Amino acid sequence: MFDLAFVQQLTLPEKAALVTGQDYWYTAQIAAHKIPSIMMTDGPSGLRKQAQSADALGLNGSVEAICFPGSALTASSFDQSLLYQLGQQLGQAARANQVSILLGPGINIKRSPLAGRNFEYLSEDPFVAGELATSYVQGVQSQGVGVSVKHFAANNRENQRFTASSNIDERALREIYLSAFEKVVKKAHPATIMCSYNALNGVLNSQNYRLLTQILRNEWGFAGVVLSDWGAVADHVAAIKAGLDLEMPGNGEESVQQIVHAVQQGELEESLLDTAVLRVLQLVEKYGLTQDKQPLTYSKEAQHKFAQKAAEDSMILLKNEEQILPLQKSDKIALIGELARQPRYQGGGSSHVNSYQVVAPLTAAQQSDYAVEFAAGYTLDSKDSTPQLADQALQLAQRSDKVVFFAGVPEQDESEGFDKKSLDLPRNQVELLTRIAQVNPQIIVVLQNGSVVTMPWEPQVQAILETYLAGEAVGAATWNILTGAVNPSGKLAETFPLQLADNPTYGTFNANTTAENYYESIYVGYRYYDTKQKPVRYPFGHGLSYTTFSYSDLKIDSTNDQVQVTFKLTNTGSVTGREVAQLYIRNLTSAVDMPWQELKGFQKITLQPGASQVVHFTLKRRSFAWYNSQAHKWQVDNGSYEIRIGQSSRQIELRQTIEVQLGVEPKEDLNLNTYLKDIIYRKDLQKPLAQAGLQASIDQILTAQSNSTLLENMPLRALVMLGAKMSQIQTFLHLVRQ
Repeated sequence: MFDLAFVQQLTLPEKAALVTGQDYWYTAQIAAHKIPSIMMTDGPSGLRKQAQSADALGLNGSVEAICFPGSALTASSFDQSLLYQLGQQLGQAARANQVSILLGPGINIKRSPLAGRNFEYLSEDPFVAGELATSYVQGVQSQGVGVSVKHFAANNRENQRFTASSNIDERALREIYLSAFEKVVKKAHPATIMCSYNALNGVLNSQNYRLLTQILRNEWGFAGVVLSDWGAVADHVAAIKAGLDLEMPGNGEESVQQIVHAVQQGELEESLLDTAVLRVLQLVEKYGLTQDKQPLTYSKEAQHKFAQKAAEDSMILLKNEEQILPLQKSDKIALIGELARQPRYQGGGSSHVNSYQVVAPLTAAQQSDYAVEFAAGYTLDSKDSTPQLADQALQLAQRSDKVVFFAGVPEQDESEGFDKKSLDLPRNQVELLTRIAQVNPQIIVVLQNGSVVTMPWEPQVQAILETYLAGEAVGAATWNILTGAVNPSGKLAETFPLQLADNPTYGTFNANTTAENYYESIYVGYRYYDTKQKPVRYPFGHGLSYTTFSYSDLKIDSTNDQVQVTFKLTNTGSVTGREVAQLYIRNLTSAVDMPWQELKGFQKITLQPGASQVVHFTLKRRSFAWYNSQAHKWQVDNGSYEIRIGQSSRQIELRQTIEVQLGVEPKEDLNLNTYLKDIIYRKDLQKPLAQAGLQASIDQILTAQSNSTLLENMPLRALVMLGAKMSQIQTFLHLVRQ
């Protein structure tokens, strides 16, 4: 049992070693004190255990493992249960491979669609990211394996990620960029948090005391280990002072001596070092896997089947005109696109997995009893058209009933370590698609991409299936959706704009090599598009089904503790389907700028044809709160709110305005600059107004018809213009303060 007394028995060099990685993936081992090392490895979407030739960017090989769908896709499931099961699967694989800490999930916000690591993150919305990541963490840790939630915090671009400062106002920081981390810390109690490379408002996150100690530990109660992203520590002594516990991978003896010297010279209090050491030892003790006398085994085949199910439950049918999908066995089908044969199914960089069994869409189609032919159409190693391949594809399209065109972003254009420069698909793919549309308009586009792409070609096609990076079972899952063996049920967890210029970060993202300025504040993703009423290609929360759903019977019960919302969801179609019912709140009360609406609840419901289910949501105070940066607290304002239920942020089916009484009435310090509109309607102020002799002046305002609104926007001190004396105003303020 490791405790502070044990830590204090260690020598200074031993302590210094324990807060520094022993090597690339292991914590330090102190044999003299029977302190084992533990291994950690990448794994948001599949285990990337490297036995030899370790690296951070997936350049070298790793053990064979199941490649699950990327987070951009699994987030589109909007299914907490699925994310919990995904966590369980990853935890089993990690434990079987003697891995103690799985590095993930990544929950940074998709602020810009150009951010190079968006494929590894969940959503543009912190509520979705927090809910799904909580389930994922709970699933992994249910297997006795710890996680490292990353990248803390505001790591929203890749270019100059080691040094650039994310400059964010306090309200946006709290509401958008810290909110998901806060939820995971409080609800799932992750083993570790990984601090990111970047600076936050000018201070490197690895040595940011306010972030790592004041907010993470003191406010949220985090009790685990804070470890660095690989190579994120610039000053190890400053990092320990700020609240970092473990530098990874460390610089060997150099890191140890740096800490020893700092303590000896009085630059670092040994008690701070002891605290970090104790946290690391407690992590080793809890997740050391020493109880596994025999290595656990797991079924890769079973995990492969789950990877397929996860992909099927998450793929998003964006468009389906004239019900061209599902495909029929009587159709002569052309599969066009090299991505059908060589699918893009996983992200690049540290999330790259040595996959167990990749199933290409072409393979799945050819093994089915559908009539299919294939043409590559284009190459993946060039953006230029290949005339011979293009002509073969055109000829195939002409003699086919329907064309399934596989399009996407090659891995070399989208990976960890750099940001994208464009949202467009490669030129050769778009040119071929345009030519095919001229000879056969019956086109279904299947997308393979890590994040948002623009679709100027969208009017030329009848259906679009978004598969993101669907994992090693991409082929089977895609074919099952296309043929109707599985009814699509995914919803977009990010907005697809019409063009890059429509995004709020356009023109400023990556414009400065040393600073990323978050000028848009809280207006990220749909919060921006909906508030500005901008048309989009596909809105947040959008996704079609092969059946239809109706919403009815909205009922709301508001108390002093919570708001209960119920409504009836009915499958009005002819096949079983799953619907993600979404609850948004529109704030009609607070005297600050607010987004048009914010997602505060979602549930995924399975219904047989004709069946109905009453859906329940319980909304607590936080659902109605905004962060008051002046008061340094979350604030709920009593008043009117609109509850909005829908299929997406742009397809609201039910709405009702209610009066909420969840907040604490502000007892603000009235002063000469307090506006009259904040005084004259308050019942508790009527008596002191009369006692101070100000009622006559107030009555002038209340009885005036033409200028009452103007007068309501005057401060208290302006009552002297209506005949009041300053002494009366001072008397009023004295009575109120008593």
